[in-house]
Amino acid sequence: MEEADRISSLPQDVIVSILSRLPLKDAIRTSALARSWRHLWTFRSRLSLGTYLYFDRLGDTSGINADYPVASSWIERVHHVVSSLRGPLLHFELSHRFSSDQFALLQCLLDLLIQKGSVERLLLFCLFDRGVIHLPSFHSLKRLELRRCRVVLPADFQGFDRLSSLTLHNIQISNDDLDLLIHSSNNLTAFEGMNFGAFGDRPVSIKLSLPFLRYLEFGLNRFVEKVEVVSAPCLKQAKIRSFIFSNYHQFASMNLELVTSTAVTVSSLSLDFGVLRCLSIAALPLNLTFPRVRQLKLVPCIRAMDNRMYDVFIWLLRSMLFLEKLTLKVSDNASNTEWVDVRMIELFSMKHDGFSCLDKTLKSVKIDMVDLNGVVTGMTLVRFFMLNARALKLIKVAYWLGSEVEPNMIEELQKAKATTSSKANVVILRQKENVTVNVK
Repeated sequence: MEEADRISSLPQDVIVSILSRLPLKDAIRTSALARSWRHLWTFRSRLSLGTYLYFDRLGDTSGINADYPVASSWIERVHHVVSSLRGPLLHFELSHRFSSDQFALLQCLLDLLIQKGSVERLLLFCLFDRGVIHLPSFHSLKRLELRRCRVVLPADFQGFDRLSSLTLHNIQISNDDLDLLIHSSNNLTAFEGMNFGAFGDRPVSIKLSLPFLRYLEFGLNRFVEKVEVVSAPCLKQAKIRSFIFSNYHQFASMNLELVTSTAVTVSSLSLDFGVLRCLSIAALPLNLTFPRVRQLKLVPCIRAMDNRMYDVFIWLLRSMLFLEKLTLKVSDNASNTEWVDVRMIELFSMKHDGFSCLDKTLKSVKIDMVDLNGVVTGMTLVRFFMLNARALKLIKVAYWLGSEVEPNMIEELQKAKATTSSKANVVILRQKENVTVNVK
């Protein structure tokens, strides 16, 4: 007795939903199963095509060799596939190593997507060659992600009425077009901008005024002249990164302006080492507070810190009046650090008074050690919080590799608990194994 075909007996919308999650090649092959399956793949609502070299996110990497430019016929086949779809195409991702003569084909593909009239998520990753994309107005679009391309808005650009999330990575765009792209999207709730390139001779300058913006992630680099949050009453989470590795003192005011312009509204703030390095204690407004911040994440390189960076770290803690959760991702990649190590240990062994969050609200501290060189730094930070954070309930020390150092860590943590009389619970997290060890 033959087994029943239970898959074919499923409702068509369920089958189409399954096919939408398969790589395109496998979905098309199902058309050979039976006559009833011949065109089912054409109702899939999402397409993910190409090779994503840096982030393995796209579902179908067939037909692309990352070492050689792909023939224009590949883009033509993509055009044919999109033309064959019978249902609404909601999600389209394309990652491709475009050459200069292929961007006209990409533009035709964008025009075809406009005709579909249903695309809600669009991701374009143009590998290596920076061709120009004339971005049309997708009125159904909710999420847009552009990477490694030059973007020009046409004269009749009308914005995106429904766009809620905008991601721009490694793109070149004029200030006028960037301002129009951002502020013509009235419902934008999330904006992520990283590694902007200069468009002509003009650096990037942005003033954000978005009434519904809730999440902001921005990366400062040498092509960015100014970034300021002018008005974002709904902003809750901000993540600021800095890719400035030389002459960082020249960018102190820009970093400070972006950090302080988020102070009033954010409840979660993340700053990397580059931002901390650029901040100048002499320019910091000592009376500034972050009244809503409950979660703070910092990436300090303690071995590379000097007195100035230590003062910035202390200023941040003093400014967080109601901080509840602190995460420190410790990176120890500096060289010639013997003197700095001793000085930092001395500074972090000091007792402080007048920290509102340390005295009343800070309940949890996580110290994430990137490598084994961070052990000394991690233990130094543990002692600092055990000594100063009266309200602390939990200290979690996390590491990835080198379990052989764990006995020494446990011994150091036990000594720190004994010498500081801290009542906080201390645990070690082996992240690779996801194992937690309580330190008594």
